[in-house]
Amino acid sequence: MTLNFNLPQIQDNADGSWGPSTSALPAQFKDIPYAPFSKSDKVTRVADWHDAPADANNGRQRQGQARRGGREAYGAAEGTVFGFVHDEDEKSFSLVDSGARAGTRGKTPLRGRAIRSTAPTRGARGRGGARGGFGGRGRGGGRGGYSDWNKPQRTRDSSVTISPDWQVLEEVDFTRLAKLNLSVENAEDVASYGTVQAYDRAFDRINTRNEKPLEILDRVRYNTSTSDDPVIAQLSEKKAAQIFATDSILSVLMTAPRSVNSWDIIFERKGDQLFLDKRESGPFDYITVNENAADPPVDSDDQTNINSAGSLSLEATYINQNFSSQVIQASSKPFTPKPNPFYSADIETEPLASTLYKYRKFDLSISEDETFDIIVRTEADAYLGKKDTLITVKALNEFDPRSQGGSGKPLDWRKNLDIQKGAIVASEMKNNSAKLARWAVQSILAGAELMKMGYISRANSKDAQRHVIVGVQSFKPLDFARQMNVSLTNGWGIVRTIADILLKQPEGKYVLVKDPNSPQIKLYKVPDDAFDAGIEEETIGESQIDED
Repeated sequence: MTLNFNLPQIQDNADGSWGPSTSALPAQFKDIPYAPFSKSDKVTRVADWHDAPADANNGRQRQGQARRGGREAYGAAEGTVFGFVHDEDEKSFSLVDSGARAGTRGKTPLRGRAIRSTAPTRGARGRGGARGGFGGRGRGGGRGGYSDWNKPQRTRDSSVTISPDWQVLEEVDFTRLAKLNLSVENAEDVASYGTVQAYDRAFDRINTRNEKPLEILDRVRYNTSTSDDPVIAQLSEKKAAQIFATDSILSVLMTAPRSVNSWDIIFERKGDQLFLDKRESGPFDYITVNENAADPPVDSDDQTNINSAGSLSLEATYINQNFSSQVIQASSKPFTPKPNPFYSADIETEPLASTLYKYRKFDLSISEDETFDIIVRTEADAYLGKKDTLITVKALNEFDPRSQGGSGKPLDWRKNLDIQKGAIVASEMKNNSAKLARWAVQSILAGAELMKMGYISRANSKDAQRHVIVGVQSFKPLDFARQMNVSLTNGWGIVRTIADILLKQPEGKYVLVKDPNSPQIKLYKVPDDAFDAGIEEETIGESQIDED
């Protein structure tokens, strides 16, 4: 039998290069470049048939592959030849937003005798000639996730009305604030005033099976601003420091990058001194609730809405005042180094709350030959055992978990606090990061040995008037701050940098405002009488209410 062997057709490339001749290409494939269909189509570099021949004049290829990192880029370059092009007009199409816009509401002001100050807030004092700064203005940004694609953007109000004649000096975003650092040594105790009593250890035994009602105790507690403090006035006359502040104001500045809600701090420099002040009935007189939650409580003008942001803030402030007074052992011996500088027996009728005011000096100097001190009025709520073992007392409050701001599906404190306290603490640290960080910094500034944290729940989730204490936990302030990743060196770096900027400015009044809708702060130059009119009107209004 004869076998016939037929040679296949051989495409002879007259150019002498690799690959078939373009003249031998089938007609249906003419002018269509090769593009890999999938990653299984392997084309080696030895026989790269789809490359165009080299240009003899310049020795370069006329057309090459689209590559990424030395590998084939599937669908790139030549692959776009097969792309579909839509030529019809699409201007008639529009994106429909199905979500409702959130309204802007203000915070409900606190009235009554719960928090008081001896005088309307005035300005502060300061000096010029320091170094440092941010070196420019920053930008604010937002944060989002896949689950928020159809969620309307919440618009918050500024804590203070920005006047058109205010001059912007600096705009700094939180990412830049987080990079500042300054190591500060231990504080020096300058003076102590007020009266403090012992903590009642019986509250440490409270649990969910042995809860205790929260009592309403009328105690006089002061939150006087820095420039209205008579002790600070004496220290400033003696040139005891360059900067003066209170622990509540300073803690907000030191933990500024954790803030979500807007706040403002008044600065005024005269001569060589700088004072940090608050506005009367401003954000420093209230306690926030779930400020850092993914879905925080909303503002509302409805006074009956007990779960609005304003109502919850008033409730939390009320709870903290009563709890810190209730845990005091009434039979304990009071410790009074010097009388309360804000108390007047001729005016007050209620007893004083247990509070010790410690004026402490911190050295913020950078070099050994520099003198740059800050005196801070700190507060302690009780002593534990010995009179020099001071503690601070704070309270966390649980409201209706089914309302907005309840942070998803939180654990019921009255059912789970004893067995899952760690999970509840972690949830509070996340939802109230700014508030808890401030409390930790305040305790450290005061030199407190412990923080006593009370867990206060509504007796009925629909009633914001009656509460029960379901637990009390102790924390060491430094350990608590470390657990929350609160950096004191970063906080002092922020304070020193802001002070340097202000001490370079002319004498006058300035306001530092946390932007209500962006993670940044803005520093404004304001007129000296910027807040005087508002304070006078508010004081007149309150006096009329009292007369009625």
